[in-house]
Amino acid sequence: MFSWLKQSERQKPGENQDVVETVTGGLKELYTKKLLPLEEHYRFHEFHSPALEDADFDNKPMVLLVGQYSTGKTTFIRYLLEQDFPGMRIGPEPTTDSFIAVMYGDTEGSTPGNALVVDPKKPFRKLSRFGNAFLNR
Repeated sequence: MFSWLKQSERQKPGENQDVVETVTGGLKELYTKKLLPLEEHYRFHEFHSPALEDADFDNKPMVLLVGQYSTGKTTFIRYLLEQDFPGMRIGPEPTTDSFIAVMYGDTEGSTPGNALVVDPKKPFRKLSRFGNAFLNR
């Protein structure tokens, strides 16, 4: 067994496992109790990516659309939403060359990328490493 896992934390065969209320709650618990100590022990965050935060588990799933210009990404989003969205531009030449997050909310609006990055309730904090040139486009 792993040396970083204390003897008292090891599961013995036949023991009852903890019951979790939600899948995301169980994943968050597994990550903080089992995987995060392993990442810290091997200093994973120093050479790859920062540790996961609560917002990474608590927010709704996301879909990333990437591709060449004029291939229908914006049209696809409009079809799913059944309406236009703020910041949307369609044209024959490249028009959307920036990071855009389309999210549900009570009001329509646009939030700058640098504001999304500092919001601890949103899962975009790790994008800060790309700098303001990326976030302000």
